Amino acid sequence: MKAFVLEERNKAVIKDMPIPELDSDYGAILKPVAVSVCSSDVNTVYGSGTKKREDLILGHESVAEVFEVGKKVKDFKRGDLVAVPAMTPNWRDIAIQEKNFLHAGRPFSSNALGRTIDGVFAEYFKLDDADMNLARIDEGIDVEDALMCVDMVTTGFSGAESADIRFGDSVVVIGIGAVGLMAIQAAALKGAARIIAIGSRAASINLAKKYGACEILDYKQGEAVLKEYILSSTGGLGVDAVIICGGTDESFAFAVDIVKYGIGRVVNLKHYPGEEPIPIPKFSAGRGMSGKSIYMELGAGGRVRIERLLNLVKYNRISPKDLITHRFYGLDNIDKALELMRVKPKDLIKTALYIKV
Repeated sequence: MKAFVLEERNKAVIKDMPIPELDSDYGAILKPVAVSVCSSDVNTVYGSGTKKREDLILGHESVAEVFEVGKKVKDFKRGDLVAVPAMTPNWRDIAIQEKNFLHAGRPFSSNALGRTIDGVFAEYFKLDDADMNLARIDEGIDVEDALMCVDMVTTGFSGAESADIRFGDSVVVIGIGAVGLMAIQAAALKGAARIIAIGSRAASINLAKKYGACEILDYKQGEAVLKEYILSSTGGLGVDAVIICGGTDESFAFAVDIVKYGIGRVVNLKHYPGEEPIPIPKFSAGRGMSGKSIYMELGAGGRVRIERLLNLVKYNRISPKDLITHRFYGLDNIDKALELMRVKPKDLIKTALYIKV
């Protein structure tokens, strides 16, 4: 089969690979219908993180057709159309009973597809624990909506959930890429009153407003200007919650600066490359005693999570396919989609690639 693999650091190529074989009674072999390239795929190829094995098949965002299932799989059969969560928790690890869904057994155990195990950018791929991880796509749900649910929606929504947003809250979302846009959408659904989005990506501004942003601030004004504006417009108190979905290393300190003492929540969804410490300002952190809460999160995963998000699509609460600005056809064009995500032109939010032309 054809697959898009990490041949070595900084080099991903399409090459022939063996078709995966089913080695679990609970697993499934799937044929991707549509996939999307993520910024974290770019980081896997070009980033400075943990070295990945050679010939690792990339990718973790897909809608797929079930090709084969293990003999103990109860709820899925060949031909079913499914959404495949980017996060696939290790449901058979005891840490699940402690609700440690994302890191059961080892750090980032759920964050495996295209990172520690072969991913979805291939003509076939394997997934363990099909009944617990695959999400059925009901008739009438658009493939592209489902594709955005598997990572962008669940990650952005996880930010709003961890921020414990309440009716009437003021919220700042830093970054208006796909995850930031979904964090805005989730904050609005959870009842935030004032949502301030910080970003300048032209393709995202109208969507940010559509999803619930009241104000769009350009980060190019500088954090000092933005901080002064946000604090002055809240009577010096700061906002109830900040969700970090983009920016720089300094964005973390900025978030701590602008959130309320005592009850403020900062949720980070951003990846920070490199080995340097993430700075936290001593003064606005109350020299360690501010009462401000900090959460560092991944998107939630698993079957139930994605099926609940698909219900939001089904009943017209969200329309995440609007995130898709660029479409490709045929696996042979996956390198073009990766390069697009690497250079990030101003008109880009998300890509969709259909495996078969």
